[in-house]
Amino acid sequence: MTPLNILYQDEHLVAVHKPSGLLVHRSALARGETEFLLQRLRDQLGKRVYPVHRLDRPTSGVMVFALSSSVAGLLSDAFSERQVEKRYLAVVRGKAPESERLDYPLREEDGTRPKAEMPAMPAMTDVRRLDSVELPVQVDRYQVARYSLVEARPLTGRRHQIRRHLSRRGYPIIGDAKHGKSVHNRFFAEQLNAPRLLLAATYLAFDHPLLDKRVQLSCALDDTMTALFNHLGWAGHLPLDSIRTPPHAMPSALQAL
Repeated sequence: MTPLNILYQDEHLVAVHKPSGLLVHRSALARGETEFLLQRLRDQLGKRVYPVHRLDRPTSGVMVFALSSSVAGLLSDAFSERQVEKRYLAVVRGKAPESERLDYPLREEDGTRPKAEMPAMPAMTDVRRLDSVELPVQVDRYQVARYSLVEARPLTGRRHQIRRHLSRRGYPIIGDAKHGKSVHNRFFAEQLNAPRLLLAATYLAFDHPLLDKRVQLSCALDDTMTALFNHLGWAGHLPLDSIRTPPHAMPSALQAL
């Protein structure tokens, strides 16, 4: 089994690149699965790890785990209190807006009761079109097919938020079996060798819960998305694995001393 790509590690936490298609942990909604990110990372490190946030199974990208329950509590609070900056890259159908805030309340999808019975919760995502392409093929009813590369920054943390927001706005993510359109998903899978959800968590920034520094993590795309970006002429937007840990800025009053 290929080892997980560890992006950052210290005595308190570890960040890894989660592969697309891998569940983070066991779930009653995925009976019969035998492979999970949590167990793979635990076995690779030889120590227990604690999840503090989530990524959907088909989504790839950077994930942070705590190495103790106390740190897990601190990191979980940072995520729930919106103190973590997150960026994603997504390939969507159509020519997406140049820049827009998607502010659509979303009902939770936790499987405990029908979605219609769940309360609608505030949800906001900032999206920005980084690039677009027009392919001279008829995939749907038009003579050409247009697709866009979008950067998404979720400002809240609802389940499937980016996928649902982009779909509702009319620009579903390619490869999204639930919120997308099958004809475009098949075209990318069969003609462009991209049979996965084209959504990746590429950047995560947060204040370290115990050390006086900010952790800024960038995560490269997997081979499938990298090859697709090269094919579509989007290589200039490919992120790289990188770590920045600048110290916290001193208050201005202290800087003057």
